[in-house]
Amino acid sequence: MENHRTTTAPSRLRAGFVGAGFMAEVHSRAARAAGAEIAGIASSSPASAARARDRLGIAQAYASVQDLIEDDAIDVIHVCTPNATHLELADAALKAGKHVVCEKPLATNVKDATHLVELAASAGMVATVPFVYRFHPMVREARARIASGQTGRISTIQGSYLQDWLLSRDDDNWRVDAGLGGPSRAFADIGSHLCDLIEFVTNDRITRIGAVSRTLFSGRANHEEIQTEDLVAAVFATDTGAVGNLLVSQVAPGRKNRLMIEISGTESTVQFDQEAPETLWLGKRAGSELLVRDPDALSPEAARLSVLPAGHPQGYQDAFNAFVADTYAAIQGDIRDGLPTFRDGLRSAVLTESIIESSKCGEWVDVKEVKELEGAR
Repeated sequence: MENHRTTTAPSRLRAGFVGAGFMAEVHSRAARAAGAEIAGIASSSPASAARARDRLGIAQAYASVQDLIEDDAIDVIHVCTPNATHLELADAALKAGKHVVCEKPLATNVKDATHLVELAASAGMVATVPFVYRFHPMVREARARIASGQTGRISTIQGSYLQDWLLSRDDDNWRVDAGLGGPSRAFADIGSHLCDLIEFVTNDRITRIGAVSRTLFSGRANHEEIQTEDLVAAVFATDTGAVGNLLVSQVAPGRKNRLMIEISGTESTVQFDQEAPETLWLGKRAGSELLVRDPDALSPEAARLSVLPAGHPQGYQDAFNAFVADTYAAIQGDIRDGLPTFRDGLRSAVLTESIIESSKCGEWVDVKEVKELEGAR
C-alpha cells in the first residue's frame, strides 16, 4: 500500500476507529465535526466492521484491527472497545506511529496505564482519553470562577453520578464481566468521570479516600457470579484540606445520566448538573442565581467552547466534538487548555485502585500521585 504519511501533520487528518458500538458512533460524529476524513473501521469481525461502515458512513471496513492499525494512511486511531482490550490496542497503535484516542478507562490497572503513558511519551504521539464533561462551557465557567477566587477557599465538595440502566437483574452488558470490563465497573466507568471533573474544576487533588461498594445482584441474565460493583459511596479529603463525598450508582431508578458536582467555598457555592448543562447554580448566603450560558458573559475558555449562541442548547455530543477537535488541534501542534491525556487516564486508574482497596479493607487509603509511582520504579 502506498505510504501517504508525511513528516508534518496533514491539513485533514485521516481517522480510523476500532469498535462498532455506541461509542464508535459518538467518536465518528465528533471526528467528522472536527473536519477529519472518516477513513476506516475495524471490529470484532469483518462482517461487523462492514455493517458499521455502512451505518456510520465510513470510507473503508478493514478485515482486521491489525490491518487498520498498520495502514500508513491512517493518522489517528480511536479505540472504542471493551476495557480489557485497551492496553493491547493502544499499545499497537502507538508502536505503529499513530496518535490515539482511547476510551476510558485507559487500562484496567495502574501498571498497564503507566506503560501506555510512558509509551505515548517516548513515541512522541498525542494520546488522549475522553473525559468529555470538561468540555461543557459551564464546566469551564465553574473552573474559571474557582480559579479567580470568586468562591473563596473551598471547604466541601459533593459529587454524584447516577444511572439506572442496570437496575434490574435482567439488565445485562459486557461491562458486568470482570474479564472484559476490569475489576471495577461502576466506578471505573462513570466514577472516573466524576472524579476527573472534581479535580479539573477545583484544580485540587483527592489525597485520601474511604469507600464502600455494593453489588445488588450476584448474577444477571447472561452472567453468573458478578464480581463488579453496582454502586460506590465514598468520603475523601483533598490536598488543600477540603472534604467531600461522592456517590456512584448504575442502579438509581429514574436517573439516566445524572452527573452533578457542588463545590462550596467561603464566599459561594457552584453547582453543575450534566443533565442541565446550560446553567450553573451559584449560591450565596444572601440569595442565589442560575447563570445561563451566554458567550458574551462568560470566561474566555467557556466562551471558546460556546459554539452556539445563547438560547441554543448545547449538550453531550457538543462536548465530545470539542474534545476531539482539541485532540486534533494538538496533533497539528496547537495544545489547548484542559485536554485530557493518557496521564489523566493513569490518574483515573490510581483512583480506581484506591477505591477498590478501601472498599475491601474497610479503611481510609492514601491516593498515590503519579510522580510517586514513577519514583517507585
